[in-house]
Amino acid sequence: MPYFDHNSTTALADTAREVWLRVQAENWHNPSSPTRGAARARIWLDSYHEALAVLLGGEPAHYVFNSGATEGAYAVLGHWAARLPAKARIAVAATEHACVLAAAARFFPGLIDWLPHDAAGVVSVAAVRAALDAGAAGVVVMAANNETGVIQPWSEIAAISRAAGGGAGVPYLCDAAQWLGKIPGSGLGSCGAWVIASGHKFGAPKGVGFVKMPAADPDFSTQGGGLQEAGHRAGTEDVAGIAALAAALVECEQKHVVWESQRLGWRESFERELLAALPGTRIVAAGTERLWNTVFAVMPHTEHSRWIARLDKRDAQVSTGAACTTGKDGPSHVLAALGVAPGDARRALRISAGWGTTEADWAALLAALRDVGAELKGG
Repeated sequence: MPYFDHNSTTALADTAREVWLRVQAENWHNPSSPTRGAARARIWLDSYHEALAVLLGGEPAHYVFNSGATEGAYAVLGHWAARLPAKARIAVAATEHACVLAAAARFFPGLIDWLPHDAAGVVSVAAVRAALDAGAAGVVVMAANNETGVIQPWSEIAAISRAAGGGAGVPYLCDAAQWLGKIPGSGLGSCGAWVIASGHKFGAPKGVGFVKMPAADPDFSTQGGGLQEAGHRAGTEDVAGIAALAAALVECEQKHVVWESQRLGWRESFERELLAALPGTRIVAAGTERLWNTVFAVMPHTEHSRWIARLDKRDAQVSTGAACTTGKDGPSHVLAALGVAPGDARRALRISAGWGTTEADWAALLAALRDVGAELKGG
């Protein structure tokens, strides 16, 4: 079954499942309890903070495990709103994930400056610098777009944000939910940004993710109650889920070395063959650096819901875009920001592969698209 909705969620990786079962069986204690079993669980939990620091950079204590990127976006932007001066404005990319846009609107109502971008949605470093020079007190730009796969210059944005404000620095939020697990994450943890991520995007269980603080910040707290996660997030830690997240991320980081260029080649071949097989198809952000796994295609005719239903009957699974907005009335806000006409946006399909996707899977999807295209054109 060609599953091409990995940007929505991934299956639990084998290594993550094995680790989850083992930790759940051996270290199920509450890490905050005053018992020997709890102490062992705490040691394991500390080791996962250290594992992320080794993989991504930064200090172990700067990683705060949580339920995922949505919680992280609200926590970070809420923290900014409490710490920044009243009426402080923040610069935000219009193509951010819906959870980030919603959090920004909640905590900075009427105080958002939209960063300009090119036709593919890439925010330039110059645009961020101009926003900072104009007085932006915070910057929000994701690492890679969840719909188009477009890669942003997050490292450079982090650098100029650190240097802004006369050297005092301006906070920068980087949503790395789609970057991690697909592109090497080394440097994300030490770039000076607030980083948010969700484990289920790279083979970990749903409901576990993290926030990476740029530096020690005792005032940062996602929710009150207990003193878990060094006081940054109340609630008993899901040690097994966190262990599975670390295991899945390690596995993905290892795969980059061997497979990334091959997978990119498969995607590029698929795009060429799709354009030839279905004239009138358009690849959004074609020619721009994108994630190796993502194709956002505007189909030549018929709304995307009919394409998805017909493909699903052939066991080929794709999506219309971000899963969190499936069923929403109206086209993708990302395509709207890119200037894609509403009628064209309603014909868009997001195709997103995973590390387990084979060349044969790409070929099977292409065949299914060709068949469905012929059916829809004729009927």
